[in-house]
Formats: sequence, structure tokens, C-alpha cells
Amino acid sequence: MSRQASRDTAPEVAVRRLLYAAGYRYRLHRKVPGHPRRTIDIAFPGPKVAVFLDGCFWHGCPQHATHPKANAEWWRKKLDGNITRDRETTESLKTDGWTVLRFWEHEDPVAVADRVAAAVVAARESR
Repeated sequence: MSRQASRDTAPEVAVRRLLYAAGYRYRLHRKVPGHPRRTIDIAFPGPKVAVFLDGCFWHGCPQHATHPKANAEWWRKKLDGNITRDRETTESLKTDGWTVLRFWEHEDPVAVADRVAAAVVAARESR
């Protein structure tokens, strides 16, 4: 697991490039307020928009998640814990007034960037 990329994954970089090219400026890997060991993949602190690009295996994608057969009990607990932590993080950010967007790694980067841009514009207009 230590060799698994936890940041700067290919889907994340693709979305970031599209956002940057469109003129959006963001912060990377910002700490989640109140949870010092959790980070937001792409953060827009002014309009309070948090973007997470979740891996299908690690975060339990309903379409692509697989379940290892070796050491199945340990993996089930690990992956269920990740899903629970994602929900807690989302709720915590929403409570603090953030707009939280979660995407799967298999989603089209152009569509993701378009939805993020729309959310940022909407959040800026509502302030």
C-alpha cells in the first residue's frame, strides 16, 4: 500500500490541467478542517468547494470495486473503513459550509472539470 499513489494520480492531474487551462486556480491537498490527517484533493478555499477524485478499489465504486480473496476479512474492514471515513469527511465539510464534489477515477476528466467549474461559479455567485 505504501507504493500506491495517494496524490497526483493520473485522473487527478488530468482534471487539474483542464481546470488550470480554463483559468481556475485552486489549492492542492488542503487539510480538512477538524481532521488533520485528511486532505482535500483539489480545494477552492474562497468559494469553499472541495473536490475528491476517489479510486474505484480504495473507495468502493459500485461499478468497479473488487474484493480480494486473500485475507478477505482484513480487506473488507479496511475498505469499509475508507468508505465510512469518506462519508464522515463529506458531512464534516458540508457542516462547515463547503460544497463537496466526489468523483470516481473512471469518470471522464472533461465532464468532471466542467462540473467542478460550474460548482465554483455557482458558489462564487451565491456569496
